[in-house]
Amino acid sequence: MPKIADSMVESINGLSPDIVVITGDLTENGFSAEYDGVKQFIDRIECKNKVLVPGNHDSKNAGYLHFEDLFEDRFSTHRLGNVTVVGADSSQPDLDEGHVGRENYGWIKEAFTGDDFKVFALHHHLVPIPLAGRENTVLVDAGDVLNLLNGCKVNLVLCGHCHIPWVWNLNNMLVVNAGTICSSKTRGKTSQCYNLIQAESSRNEIRKGEGEKMENGNWNVRVSRIFPEGNQELVAETVM
Repeated sequence: MPKIADSMVESINGLSPDIVVITGDLTENGFSAEYDGVKQFIDRIECKNKVLVPGNHDSKNAGYLHFEDLFEDRFSTHRLGNVTVVGADSSQPDLDEGHVGRENYGWIKEAFTGDDFKVFALHHHLVPIPLAGRENTVLVDAGDVLNLLNGCKVNLVLCGHCHIPWVWNLNNMLVVNAGTICSSKTRGKTSQCYNLIQAESSRNEIRKGEGEKMENGNWNVRVSRIFPEGNQELVAETVM
């Protein structure tokens, strides 16, 4: 769907986003030629801060090696102003199941210290979503990862995988699943779209006692879907 893809890129560039997060399945089979085309496509997105994680299709046929060549680390931490984005590769070579792994919990926890707005990006679903069929697409260690992120007070989790846009609010943590901007593999009556997430900080000064002050930081967060025709649909709004 080249025309839809082109219009989506133009739409994204028109927003001048601070950060673009892409949650995987850049390719169909992880082949080198596919990655070359993907790199050219992503380079057209006019945002200097891009966070990418591979999907299960990208890790097929040792495709994760091409991912590393073109996009560097499959696991990454990005601090952009007062926002921290951690990207984790949940794919396993030639398997559809997702897995983050206990060996990664320590550095993820360390990356989320501080009071930034905290974003965790991965490919596989962290919680079940409607229209996904049998729920074998959820991380095999989803419970432990949810507990980890909840303990780190993560604000936002970004997932991909089934091309079904959806939002859950769990313990004041938004779990936002992406659709697709260019694939024809959509389910039911869903259509191509991408998520626009707007997070605005509002800090209020609170008096604790005589001469003592502290800051109470809230984030106003809005999640909208942008469609190929340019229309926008607000799907979630919360304060955290």
